[in-house]
Amino acid sequence: MDLELRHLRLIVAVADHGSVTRAAAALGIAQPALTAQLNRIDRSLGGQVFTRDQRGAHPTALGELVLGRARMVLPAMTSLLDDVQQHVNRDEDGPGTLRVGTVASALAGRFVHRLVTALPDVRVTTATSWSVDDTAQQIAAGTLDVALVGLCSDASPPTTGGVTWWRVDVDPVFVLLPDAHPHADRSSVPLGELADEVWLSGPGDGCFERCFAQACARAGFTPSGLSEADRPTVIDLVQAGHAVALVQPTFPDTPGTQVVPLDGAPLRWAHYVGWRGGAAHLPVEVLVDAAVRSHHDAVSRSPRYLCWLDTYGETRT
Repeated sequence: MDLELRHLRLIVAVADHGSVTRAAAALGIAQPALTAQLNRIDRSLGGQVFTRDQRGAHPTALGELVLGRARMVLPAMTSLLDDVQQHVNRDEDGPGTLRVGTVASALAGRFVHRLVTALPDVRVTTATSWSVDDTAQQIAAGTLDVALVGLCSDASPPTTGGVTWWRVDVDPVFVLLPDAHPHADRSSVPLGELADEVWLSGPGDGCFERCFAQACARAGFTPSGLSEADRPTVIDLVQAGHAVALVQPTFPDTPGTQVVPLDGAPLRWAHYVGWRGGAAHLPVEVLVDAAVRSHHDAVSRSPRYLCWLDTYGETRT
């Protein structure tokens, strides 16, 4: 039997978990099957990789030698496969294609528009997700070139696979109310005065729901919960008076609703543009410029947000 990469992965798994039983569970295979595989590896190498007793599995001198090489070979092979995947993906889409991912950002449409305008010879394709983590993994794997994402300002985007992130800006979170709501015409509303409302937000992962609950606790109440819904559902339910929604301050004007600031900005939403570090073929300056200008465009078209910025002395450049 020739030693293969899968055998090295098994050896590393057993060493990391310290037990054949625990390694088998982590790998999702039966313990007898893993034991049989390790025995075949021992026969192939001409010596034992691990000694096993009631306390677990322990590398032998031969095992330490194999482990040392495996820990160098496996990351190098992973990097090679990632590079190959990116190369193949670029060939499939063509050298003149820019694949853009978006997550939970009200700037997405403007961002893509600016990229199309700035790169007239490039075909821009888009993919929308609810997960920043999944989108970062797609950038790392080369299935996306760039992403514009939004997430709770208390969180940071993942750096999976060497993804580089540029923070575009941070906005306060506002609340979307129906026109008939008693606070709809106010310049701002304390979070505590909305204690009895049914709450909605856009779909996503991360810490936003936890941060919302903490903000409510500071305001002196426990919310009934925070349900997720897409934009059309949010608008329908708020217009009908069945709920209120946490939204970005650049949420577009919608008949039957009002976007109102929350006193003291207890929640904030951050925008990031990301790409894989070292991707020399990407026009990084164009990507960052498009994201920053998209945010500026969105703010300039939001009278309520501009008023909030004037009131609280914050500026955007």
